[in-house]
Amino acid sequence: MLRWSRVLIPVVCLIAFLALPSSADAQVELGWSAPPIGEAFHIEFMGGLWNPTPTLVASSEAFGIAGSSIDFGKDLGLAKKQLREMRLVLKPGRKHKFRFQWVPVEYTQQARLERRIVFRGIAYQTGFLVDSRMRWDTLRLGYEYDVVSQSRWFLGLIFEAKYTQIEAELDTAFAQEFARARAPIPAIGAIARVYASPYTPITFELTGFKWPEGIDEDYQAKYVDLDIYGTVNFTRNFGVQLGYRSIDLSYLFEEDTGKLNLEGIYFAGLVRF
Repeated sequence: MLRWSRVLIPVVCLIAFLALPSSADAQVELGWSAPPIGEAFHIEFMGGLWNPTPTLVASSEAFGIAGSSIDFGKDLGLAKKQLREMRLVLKPGRKHKFRFQWVPVEYTQQARLERRIVFRGIAYQTGFLVDSRMRWDTLRLGYEYDVVSQSRWFLGLIFEAKYTQIEAELDTAFAQEFARARAPIPAIGAIARVYASPYTPITFELTGFKWPEGIDEDYQAKYVDLDIYGTVNFTRNFGVQLGYRSIDLSYLFEEDTGKLNLEGIYFAGLVRF
């Protein structure tokens, strides 16, 4: 319940924010007939800053020695920071969009261990000063088909391939070890957009994937990506976005396991041609 409250509060604030630029028009005319100005484009580029709260728990086995379940926040001092995000949409037709997205994620921190942990077969004792790094690169390549497309709203399907690479590194005065997991992850989902006015759409996106059980015991993956955002289009070519995004990833790749969650509010600018 607490987690969903963290989603609903930003969404309510977002809707209130989007209502501001259209309220004056609404007082003059309850209904609007002008077409939305945010859909007439062939190329759309978005660049933004995301401020998610990170949660990462990972383990890595080596030489037959089981790894500890390491909480990068509690054990290694991983802290919140701003991340960059870039998106590109190519729209050759009214119902067709090709989507590209890149989110480079990297955290570096230093902490003194308060408990003994084992990583890649090496034991790090209580009191050791550990430098750690977590890097997670995700490249999303997708296709969107808007099944229903009306003047004020549309509903579509999203098909994606997410190339994911995760690296975790621990470094002390006597040892340095790292673990890496990489794999393409397919995903499918849906998108819905409603225009509150010709200038202010609200969009909901949800994509995900779960590796079928029983195919290979050494590989498991689950990925859920939720994105709720509102846009203010000042002109046909320029707008701004305020949104809330949550990414959940859990994986097992041979000797490495992990659970990663990033969730928080982002702000972005849009340019269209």
